[in-house]
Amino acid sequence: MSSGGIFLKGSYTVHDLPVSERPRERLKKHGSEVLSGQEILAVLLGRGGSGESVMVTASRLLSKFGSLSGVGDASLEELCQIKGVGLAKAAQIKAAFELSRRREPQQSQGSRVPIESPEEAVDLVKGYFRGRKREHFFVIILDNRNRLIRTSRISIGSMNASIAHPREIFREAISCMAAGIILVHNHPSGDPEPSREDIELTRQLVRAGELVGIGVFDHLILGDRNWISLKQKGMM
Repeated sequence: MSSGGIFLKGSYTVHDLPVSERPRERLKKHGSEVLSGQEILAVLLGRGGSGESVMVTASRLLSKFGSLSGVGDASLEELCQIKGVGLAKAAQIKAAFELSRRREPQQSQGSRVPIESPEEAVDLVKGYFRGRKREHFFVIILDNRNRLIRTSRISIGSMNASIAHPREIFREAISCMAAGIILVHNHPSGDPEPSREDIELTRQLVRAGELVGIGVFDHLILGDRNWISLKQKGMM
């Protein structure tokens, strides 16, 4: 079998592979970037079911959900339905993909590059929102030169004033000595068109920002394939 190929026979285990072609050994020698999706899942899962290769379990996951992205978007219950994946392994998978999502918005923090357009703000956080099945409310916190100070998830759930309360949003910004913030949330329906509640909450937060001296520069709503800037739409 060539490295990275589909390992289908359940009577084999990873130990039947030549040492140099085992996923962990390949990762150690060549780096994680050379691993196939199947191998990444195999390393993450650690071992397969009784008498079965973890590569077979990884192959089942990819076959069922179509891609690594599909595996990451699957629910805990859906993952547990795959032979060889119990609750512990399903939890490992969900935690690993969540770690990856949460890491992406932080990558540019050290660079202190100004965020000068809605496009740049979306690029910063879009990985976090990819595949989310619930609404997440997020704030990008900026200094007086529009440089990123930090990003912060404020809430998960329905998008309304009780979930995204001004005190929670501005507590983060005030603690960072921020000059301004950009609001971001997603619409799991895939349609980023703002609701009446989205517009009203935005205007409420703009007024609150004026009181505490922190500008609300924009509110971005992300859908599946596109997004909307309320600033560009003249809605704030």
